[in-house]
Amino acid sequence: MAVSAPTSTANDFSVTSTPAAASTSDSTVTADRFLKLLVAQMQNQDPLSPMDNAQVTSQMAQINTVTGIDKLNSTVQGLSTQFMQLQAVQGASLVGRDVIVAGNKLSVDAEAGIAQGGFELDGAADAVKVEILGPSGAVVQTLNLGAESAGVHSFNWPSGTATSGSGLTFRVSATTGGVATKATPLMRDRVDAISTTGTSFNLELASSGSVPYSAIKAFN
Repeated sequence: MAVSAPTSTANDFSVTSTPAAASTSDSTVTADRFLKLLVAQMQNQDPLSPMDNAQVTSQMAQINTVTGIDKLNSTVQGLSTQFMQLQAVQGASLVGRDVIVAGNKLSVDAEAGIAQGGFELDGAADAVKVEILGPSGAVVQTLNLGAESAGVHSFNWPSGTATSGSGLTFRVSATTGGVATKATPLMRDRVDAISTTGTSFNLELASSGSVPYSAIKAFN
Protein backbone atom coordinates (compact mmCIF):
# COMPACT_ATOMS: atom_id res chain seq x y z
CA MET A 1 0.00 0.00 0.00
CA ALA A 2 1.35 3.38 -0.98
CA VAL A 3 1.70 6.16 1.61
CA SER A 4 -0.88 8.91 1.18
CA ALA A 5 -3.33 11.12 3.01
CA PRO A 6 -6.25 9.39 4.83
CA THR A 7 -8.14 7.74 2.00
CA SER A 8 -9.34 4.38 0.78
CA THR A 9 -7.62 2.44 -1.98
CA ALA A 10 -9.22 -0.58 -3.67
CA ASN A 11 -7.33 -3.87 -3.74
CA ASP A 12 -4.09 -2.52 -2.22
CA PHE A 13 -3.86 -4.11 0.37
CA SER A 14 4.99 -37.48 7.09
CA VAL A 15 2.62 -39.94 5.44
CA THR A 16 3.34 -43.59 4.43
CA SER A 17 1.69 -45.89 1.92
CA THR A 18 0.64 -48.49 4.51
CA PRO A 19 -3.13 -47.63 4.50
CA ALA A 20 -3.27 -47.89 0.71
CA ALA A 21 -1.43 -51.21 0.79
CA ALA A 22 -3.79 -52.52 3.45
CA SER A 23 -6.81 -51.44 1.42
CA THR A 24 -5.48 -53.17 -1.69
CA SER A 25 -4.80 -56.36 0.30
CA ASP A 26 -8.29 -56.32 1.85
CA SER A 27 -9.98 -55.91 -1.54
CA THR A 28 -7.91 -58.78 -2.98
CA VAL A 29 -8.86 -61.06 -0.09
CA THR A 30 -12.53 -60.10 -0.50
CA ALA A 31 -12.44 -60.87 -4.24
CA ASP A 32 -10.76 -64.26 -3.67
CA ARG A 33 -13.27 -65.19 -0.96
CA PHE A 34 -16.17 -64.23 -3.20
CA LEU A 35 -14.89 -66.31 -6.13
CA LYS A 36 -14.39 -69.37 -3.89
CA LEU A 37 -17.94 -69.01 -2.51
CA LEU A 38 -19.35 -68.58 -6.00
CA VAL A 39 -17.57 -71.69 -7.29
CA ALA A 40 -18.74 -73.69 -4.27
CA GLN A 41 -22.28 -72.43 -4.77
CA MET A 42 -22.27 -73.45 -8.43
CA GLN A 43 -20.81 -76.87 -7.63
CA ASN A 44 -23.48 -77.57 -5.03
CA GLN A 45 -26.46 -75.99 -6.78
CA ASP A 46 -29.66 -77.90 -7.44
CA PRO A 47 -29.32 -79.39 -10.95
CA LEU A 48 -33.07 -78.98 -11.37
CA SER A 49 -32.92 -75.30 -10.46
CA PRO A 50 -29.48 -73.96 -11.43
CA MET A 51 -28.38 -70.35 -11.07
CA ASP A 52 -29.20 -68.37 -14.18
CA ASN A 53 -26.73 -66.15 -16.00
CA ALA A 54 -28.39 -63.00 -14.62
CA GLN A 55 -27.66 -64.05 -11.02
CA VAL A 56 -24.02 -64.81 -11.76
CA THR A 57 -23.56 -61.57 -13.69
CA SER A 58 -25.19 -59.57 -10.89
CA GLN A 59 -22.93 -61.04 -8.21
CA MET A 60 -19.82 -60.49 -10.35
CA ALA A 61 -20.83 -56.88 -10.92
CA GLN A 62 -21.23 -56.34 -7.17
CA ILE A 63 -17.75 -57.58 -6.33
CA ASN A 64 -16.25 -55.57 -9.21
CA THR A 65 -17.97 -52.45 -7.91
CA VAL A 66 -16.63 -52.95 -4.37
CA THR A 67 -13.12 -53.63 -5.67
CA GLY A 68 -13.28 -50.59 -7.96
CA ILE A 69 -14.34 -48.30 -5.09
CA ASP A 70 -11.46 -49.56 -2.94
CA LYS A 71 -8.99 -48.85 -5.74
CA LEU A 72 -10.52 -45.40 -6.33
CA ASN A 73 -10.26 -44.55 -2.62
CA SER A 74 -6.60 -45.60 -2.60
CA THR A 75 -5.89 -43.46 -5.66
CA VAL A 76 -7.62 -40.40 -4.17
CA GLN A 77 -5.74 -40.86 -0.88
CA GLY A 78 -2.45 -41.00 -2.75
CA LEU A 79 -3.25 -37.88 -4.75
CA SER A 80 -4.28 -36.04 -1.57
CA THR A 81 -0.97 -36.93 0.09
CA GLN A 82 1.01 -35.75 -2.93
CA PHE A 83 -0.97 -32.50 -3.03
CA MET A 84 -0.26 -31.80 0.65
CA GLN A 85 3.45 -32.45 0.12
CA LEU A 86 3.49 -30.08 -2.88
CA GLN A 87 1.71 -27.38 -0.87
CA ALA A 88 4.24 -27.71 1.95
CA VAL A 89 7.15 -27.31 -0.47
CA GLN A 90 5.57 -24.27 -2.13
CA GLY A 91 4.54 -22.86 1.25
CA ALA A 92 8.15 -22.75 2.44
CA SER A 93 8.72 -19.82 0.05
CA LEU A 94 6.06 -17.81 1.92
CA VAL A 95 8.03 -17.64 5.18
CA GLY A 96 9.05 -14.04 5.83
CA ARG A 97 6.44 -12.58 3.49
CA ASP A 98 3.56 -10.30 4.46
CA VAL A 99 -0.04 -11.42 3.96
CA ILE A 100 -3.46 -9.82 4.34
CA VAL A 101 -5.84 -11.62 6.71
CA ALA A 102 -8.93 -10.81 8.74
CA GLY A 103 -7.94 -8.70 11.76
CA ASN A 104 -8.11 -5.18 13.16
CA LYS A 105 -4.52 -4.31 14.09
CA LEU A 106 -3.03 -1.28 12.35
CA SER A 107 0.30 -1.74 10.57
CA VAL A 108 2.46 1.25 11.52
CA ASP A 109 5.36 2.61 9.47
CA ALA A 110 7.09 4.70 12.15
CA GLU A 111 9.55 6.30 9.72
CA ALA A 112 6.83 7.51 7.39
CA GLY A 113 4.39 8.26 10.22
CA ILE A 114 1.65 6.28 8.49
CA ALA A 115 -0.62 3.52 9.81
CA GLN A 116 -2.37 1.20 7.38
CA GLY A 117 -5.37 -1.08 7.53
CA GLY A 118 -8.00 -2.53 5.24
CA PHE A 119 -11.47 -3.97 4.97
CA GLU A 120 -13.67 -6.10 2.74
CA LEU A 121 -17.25 -5.17 1.87
CA ASP A 122 -19.80 -7.85 1.01
CA GLY A 123 -21.69 -5.30 -1.07
CA ALA A 124 -21.41 -1.73 -2.28
CA ALA A 125 -21.87 0.90 0.46
CA ASP A 126 -22.72 4.59 0.19
CA ALA A 127 -21.08 5.43 3.53
CA VAL A 128 -18.00 3.76 5.06
CA LYS A 129 -16.56 4.84 8.40
CA VAL A 130 -13.28 3.75 10.00
CA GLU A 131 -12.65 4.47 13.67
CA ILE A 132 -9.04 4.46 14.91
CA LEU A 133 -8.82 3.03 18.44
CA GLY A 134 -6.13 3.56 21.05
CA PRO A 135 -4.75 0.83 23.37
CA SER A 136 -7.66 1.33 25.78
CA GLY A 137 -10.23 0.98 23.01
CA ALA A 138 -11.14 4.68 22.98
CA VAL A 139 -11.74 6.31 19.60
CA VAL A 140 -8.71 8.39 18.59
CA GLN A 141 -10.00 9.58 15.22
CA THR A 142 -12.78 8.84 12.76
CA LEU A 143 -12.25 8.57 9.00
CA ASN A 144 -15.29 9.04 6.78
CA LEU A 145 -14.37 7.34 3.52
CA GLY A 146 -17.65 7.91 1.69
CA ALA A 147 -18.98 5.46 -0.90
CA GLU A 148 -17.07 2.26 -1.67
CA SER A 149 -17.68 -0.67 -3.99
CA ALA A 150 -17.87 -4.31 -2.91
CA GLY A 151 -14.50 -6.00 -2.41
CA VAL A 152 -11.19 -5.34 -0.67
CA HIS A 153 -10.05 -1.79 0.16
CA SER A 154 -7.28 -0.22 2.22
CA PHE A 155 -6.77 3.07 4.03
CA ASN A 156 -3.89 5.15 5.39
CA TRP A 157 -3.92 7.22 8.55
CA PRO A 158 -1.24 9.73 9.72
CA SER A 159 -0.05 8.03 12.91
CA GLY A 160 2.49 10.67 14.04
CA THR A 161 4.92 9.22 16.56
CA ALA A 162 3.07 5.92 17.00
CA THR A 163 4.98 2.65 16.53
CA SER A 164 4.03 -0.94 15.81
CA GLY A 165 3.99 -1.53 19.56
CA SER A 166 1.51 1.26 20.28
CA GLY A 167 -1.45 -1.10 20.24
CA LEU A 168 -3.50 0.80 17.67
CA THR A 169 -6.55 -0.99 16.25
CA PHE A 170 -9.55 0.01 14.18
CA ARG A 171 -13.15 -0.89 13.42
CA VAL A 172 -15.15 -0.45 10.24
CA SER A 173 -18.84 0.20 9.66
CA ALA A 174 -20.67 0.57 6.36
CA THR A 175 -24.23 1.37 5.36
CA THR A 176 -26.30 1.50 2.20
CA GLY A 177 -29.44 3.60 2.42
CA GLY A 178 -29.14 3.49 6.18
CA VAL A 179 -28.95 -0.33 6.23
CA ALA A 180 -25.75 -1.93 7.51
CA THR A 181 -23.49 -3.69 5.01
CA LYS A 182 -21.12 -6.37 6.29
CA ALA A 183 -17.56 -5.03 6.53
CA THR A 184 -14.70 -7.34 7.55
CA PRO A 185 -11.56 -5.61 8.89
CA LEU A 186 -8.28 -6.74 7.29
CA MET A 187 -4.72 -6.40 8.55
CA ARG A 188 -1.17 -7.05 7.41
CA ASP A 189 0.67 -9.93 9.09
CA ARG A 190 4.00 -11.74 8.68
CA VAL A 191 4.43 -15.46 7.89
CA ASP A 192 6.77 -17.01 10.46
CA ALA A 193 6.34 -20.68 9.52
CA ILE A 194 4.07 -23.21 7.83
CA SER A 195 2.43 -26.34 9.22
CA THR A 196 0.19 -29.20 8.12
CA THR A 197 -2.51 -30.89 10.20
CA GLY A 198 -4.23 -33.85 8.57
CA THR A 199 -5.38 -32.48 5.24
CA SER A 200 -5.09 -28.83 6.36
CA PHE A 201 -2.28 -26.53 5.27
CA ASN A 202 -1.75 -23.67 7.74
CA LEU A 203 0.38 -20.55 7.97
CA GLU A 204 1.85 -19.53 11.33
CA LEU A 205 1.54 -15.72 11.49
CA ALA A 206 3.37 -13.35 13.81
CA SER A 207 0.22 -11.69 15.19
CA SER A 208 -2.67 -13.94 14.22
CA GLY A 209 -1.17 -17.32 15.09
CA SER A 210 -2.13 -20.35 13.01
CA VAL A 211 -4.57 -19.66 10.16
CA PRO A 212 -5.59 -21.90 7.24
CA TYR A 213 -4.09 -21.06 3.86
CA SER A 214 -7.60 -20.49 2.52
CA ALA A 215 -8.04 -17.54 4.94
CA ILE A 216 -5.32 -15.49 3.21
CA LYS A 217 -6.84 -12.59 1.26
CA ALA A 218 -3.66 -11.42 -0.49
CA PHE A 219 0.15 -11.57 -0.42
CA ASN A 220 2.47 -8.56 -0.25
